[in-house]
Amino acid sequence: MSAEGRIAQRLARLGFTEAARAGELLGGKPLQLWDADANAPSDDRAAAVVAALGRCADPDAALRSLADLAEAAGPDLLETLGRDQPFRARLTGLLGASSALADHLVAYPADWRVLVGPYQPSTVPPGTIAELRAAHRRELVAIAGRDLAGELDMRAVTEALAGLAGEVLRAALSGAVAAMPVEASTCRLAVIAMGKAGARELNYVSDVDVIFVAEPVDGADEQAALGVATRLAAETMRVCGAAAWEVDAALRPEGKAGPLVRTLASHEAYYRRWASTWEFQALLKACPVAGDAALGQQYLDVIAPLVWTAAERPGFVGDVQAMRRRVVAQLPADVAEREIKLGPGGLRDVEFAVQLLQLVHGRGDESLRVAGTLPALDALRDGGYVGRDDALSLGDAYRFLRAAEHRVQLRRLRRTHLIPDDPYELAVLARAMGYRPDARGDVRAVFAAEWALHAREVRRLHEKLFYRPLLDAVARVPSEGLRLTAGEAGRRLAALGFADPSGALRHIEALTAGVSRRAALQRALLPAMLAYFADATDSDAGLLAYRRVSEALGTSPWYLRLLRDEGAVAQRLAFLLGTSRYVAGMLERAPEALQLLADDASLAPRPADELRATMSDAAARQPDDVAAVSVVRGIRRQELLRTAFADLLGRIDVAAVGEAITAITEATLDGALGVARRSVAAELGVAELPIEFAVIAMGRLGGCEVGYGSDADVMFVYDGGSGGDAAGDSARMAHGVAERMRTLLGAPSTDAPLGIDANLRPEGRNGPLVRSLGSYAEYYARWSSAWEAQALLRARFAAGDASLGARFTELIDPVRYPAAGVRADDRAEIRRLKGRMDAERLPRGADPTTHLKLGRGGLTDIEWTVQLLQLAHGHGVEGLRTTQTLPALRAAASAGLIDGHDAATLEAAWRLATHARNAVMLVRDKADDQLPTQGPALVGVGRALGYPPGFDPGQVIDDWRRTARRARRVVERIFYD
Repeated sequence: MSAEGRIAQRLARLGFTEAARAGELLGGKPLQLWDADANAPSDDRAAAVVAALGRCADPDAALRSLADLAEAAGPDLLETLGRDQPFRARLTGLLGASSALADHLVAYPADWRVLVGPYQPSTVPPGTIAELRAAHRRELVAIAGRDLAGELDMRAVTEALAGLAGEVLRAALSGAVAAMPVEASTCRLAVIAMGKAGARELNYVSDVDVIFVAEPVDGADEQAALGVATRLAAETMRVCGAAAWEVDAALRPEGKAGPLVRTLASHEAYYRRWASTWEFQALLKACPVAGDAALGQQYLDVIAPLVWTAAERPGFVGDVQAMRRRVVAQLPADVAEREIKLGPGGLRDVEFAVQLLQLVHGRGDESLRVAGTLPALDALRDGGYVGRDDALSLGDAYRFLRAAEHRVQLRRLRRTHLIPDDPYELAVLARAMGYRPDARGDVRAVFAAEWALHAREVRRLHEKLFYRPLLDAVARVPSEGLRLTAGEAGRRLAALGFADPSGALRHIEALTAGVSRRAALQRALLPAMLAYFADATDSDAGLLAYRRVSEALGTSPWYLRLLRDEGAVAQRLAFLLGTSRYVAGMLERAPEALQLLADDASLAPRPADELRATMSDAAARQPDDVAAVSVVRGIRRQELLRTAFADLLGRIDVAAVGEAITAITEATLDGALGVARRSVAAELGVAELPIEFAVIAMGRLGGCEVGYGSDADVMFVYDGGSGGDAAGDSARMAHGVAERMRTLLGAPSTDAPLGIDANLRPEGRNGPLVRSLGSYAEYYARWSSAWEAQALLRARFAAGDASLGARFTELIDPVRYPAAGVRADDRAEIRRLKGRMDAERLPRGADPTTHLKLGRGGLTDIEWTVQLLQLAHGHGVEGLRTTQTLPALRAAASAGLIDGHDAATLEAAWRLATHARNAVMLVRDKADDQLPTQGPALVGVGRALGYPPGFDPGQVIDDWRRTARRARRVVERIFYD
């Protein structure tokens, strides 16, 4: 291989693509950095320079530019380059990343010295356009060199660029004033920076957005003064555009159609009467930057109060969200995926989310009133409006995207936000950002992986923050309602409908006191929470419950984040706490259940088999009986809350509620039965009881129609052991198991007891608690009455030994589905029993038109009618052989035993009565079959039934009475026929 070939080969390994040309430039004058004979750098300093060139974004371009610059600048450049490591990193990095600034250095070779030593911002004096352009480029060299060397972070870079823009604006305005000193003396002119310039987060290449405000000096004619100010403004824009950045005044009132310069009063009048939502969003970043400083401050003093009330405008949040969607929708499809500013997951997603949060929450929190995106994000984090992890992720992504934007623009000093699709240019960009090949692939693949990661995270957080339901609720709260000072909060609370504003204020003060992050999060949440509580039935009770739940959760990190970040959790919680005492009381004991509100899928009832397994496994891990059943009852509490949440939020219908609570009850019985069997066996000193034992569901439990306040109607059956002592031992074991179950499930606890009601057993309270299968067979064969056959229609295996349950069911089927149907005397007996029940069991003073169970057209009417059809026809109609009311009713209709319209009427009444019974329990935390007829309880029941806020409570009574009357007419035709 020739000497030139060996040199090229080595230089290629060092990163030079045009290796042969690189050898010529490094070895020749003026650089002389390479010894051709040794095929190595000419000395240690030369080696450092060559290595620095090889590490930069475009080594070949950097080398070419360095050769040209060294020839123009003389030996001092190369001498400094060899000995000054920081300067070497700055210059080589700049030459490899920006061909435009490299060309400037070659044209102005003395400017390399601005890269020596610490960065010091330069003043830009007035001058010709060429002088201003040179000064501007010289300052860009100073900033970009240190940026590319990693000495300035992104915020320092953008602030330096904004400072440079201010210098150029001031120099251009000074030049314009100097050109017309007499006329200029008649007006005061202030230049207000907007957008990135106003926020001090400017790009390398960007329009500088401005607004001009002018006032005549004392005695001057206003129109004449405005004319002079307009000429000064236009000249300033012209000079800046020719020398540095384009100056864009399109953000002024009326945009390009409006006058370039306005008085302060004209600005104020426009923003008060005509401004659009987006204009207030733009004014977030307004900052005086040139001209009359006092007038600029006056402008801010007038405009700022308008900015911080803009979020109260009708539809404000929706307007901002719609504007962002329009920007994305208008992006050409062929560039959207390369657009790092406007595309999904781009800079605008970060900026719009931050600005919307600022505008909504900044009305009551002045710490959010900052212009820059990153300072605002820090303030939102510190104030609890954005989670720490979310703020960190969003900040990292924003820095990445801005760095990519800067590197793309620096390449040729062109205004662009597109990632290059040319492979070579993409590699240059990736190296300019400091990436190197790794396990993910070459440098392009590494950059693409990082970009995809940040874009996904930005889009996720943008959707989470920008479309947060809490925002809209807070935006609807007047500004005075955000401050929560004693007087303002008291008036706000009274206006919201709190009956005890002073008590509510005490709760608020307790929740928000101190400087902890928890208190900050509560201050951010409460304005919206109070508005949500105002829509609930009992605002005061809801807020009190919220305080108790908050205190119960203490410093749990997930709780307040959940309310702030996850969908409609806050609104759901306020509705639940302000509507249901049942939910409020249980949540105080199980606040962790709040996490269920974040996801509709979590509200779906768990399968019965899964519940049984969960409870049994949890109980088996406990050290004793009490602990075992305690954990079972805790799981029951969690599952009842899940069901109540889904019920109140309209996610499941009334039949599904009954089935869900039934499954929870049966799993609880099964778990307690397992504990009781082990306990009795341990007392007897045996490993396992030698009997089969089953729990038979009766009543509403058997019908899968359990309500929130229902006891468990059951019978106990056992089998095993016969004759003499063996039979007696088995009976004692079975009785011990049943009693132990009742004791454990009814023991005092923080959880509600599960009462076991065995009164439907043979002989009722007078009969034995537990019978053997044979005893049941003997009893039903000899003594069973009509009402007992009717009760057995609901009998169903619930827990324990399934084979025994099946044998019991087989035993009772001939009793409840008699082959001969219902005898006339039995039918008469059932009707007499029903009549006595209606007369004697209806509470004294109860209104039969609104009693959901025993009233006319109530549950008893419907269920006894269906059960009479089952007794009469169950033997011949298979569909009637079910323990559930609605399936039996539908089977009767299918078999032609009842008219279809009549069946629908009875089903509607059963559903409404059952739903209303559940609603009464949820609202009052007390079971009651009487529908409230007035007051907050009726309103609460209506909301629990799904009536909208503000409904007429009398509608609930009217709807029930109408439904019940229709059902009663059907009952009278069928049951009493």
